[in-house]
Amino acid sequence: MAGEVLDFLHPVPGGIYLDGTVGLGGHALHLLRSCQGQCRLLGMDLDDEAIGLAENNLKEFAGQVHLVLDSYHNFDLHLQDIGPAPLNGALLDLGMSSLQLDKKDRGFSFLHEGPLDMRMGKATGFEPAANLVHKASFSRLKKIIYEYGEEPMASRIARAIVQAREKQSISTTLALARTVEQAYPAQRRRSARNHPATKTFQALRIAVNKELEHLEKFLKKIGDYLKPGARLVIISFHSLEDRMVKHFFRQQASACLCPPRTTFCSCGHEKKFTILTKKPLTATRAEMMHNPRSRSAKLRAAQRI
Repeated sequence: MAGEVLDFLHPVPGGIYLDGTVGLGGHALHLLRSCQGQCRLLGMDLDDEAIGLAENNLKEFAGQVHLVLDSYHNFDLHLQDIGPAPLNGALLDLGMSSLQLDKKDRGFSFLHEGPLDMRMGKATGFEPAANLVHKASFSRLKKIIYEYGEEPMASRIARAIVQAREKQSISTTLALARTVEQAYPAQRRRSARNHPATKTFQALRIAVNKELEHLEKFLKKIGDYLKPGARLVIISFHSLEDRMVKHFFRQQASACLCPPRTTFCSCGHEKKFTILTKKPLTATRAEMMHNPRSRSAKLRAAQRI
């Protein structure tokens, strides 16, 4: 959705921008070229390998780009590295990159044998998914799988994991996928549109990388670092993230947060944003054919007032 991102961010020469999930630098490169390299960009990512590749892909704008190995929710700690002025725009593309999904040793895929890792980057200090699978109680596993994976079979799956780990270590992706698959009732396995382990792997990945916590922290403070007229663009890939972004935009586009039928406003809330996307934008059919992983992408945008 590179074209849509540029349309909403509307980069201008001299502007300062944040790409909080810079990945390999694809969106950043389009942004810098659109303003003829006359803007500055702070690029952040948790993946040390991605940062190295982004540095090479953005080398033509080396003097305008500052890349940081850190979570985007810490953006305010690094803004001084590109200048003291407020941001003209910020972008989050919250999806997993092909670099992460396609490498078996990253442990994100239940289709390939690999270590049960799932960390966005090994320099994050987070524990790998294997630690969570082996140490978490039944109740915690159930809560993670139900809330982060929106998995109706969470109780059965959590119980199956606890029982399986008592017999032998669950240290690989396929071992976990088999355990989850066997927890599904046979009829449900046969009728499932996706692999039974899909939601469980999503849930564990979200928990390992604290994805929703980081998004919540980012949203709470980004408005204070955007100048009037600045754009905020967020692409999400699962319903929990999209719901959080939607509610944030609606809240920040409201002049009052008092309960309905309140006679006088006493909340002190100030409207900060105008919503630019009444409904989330999705990838075009052509893009989905070129990149099937874009089919679940949802783009929302808002403008600081």
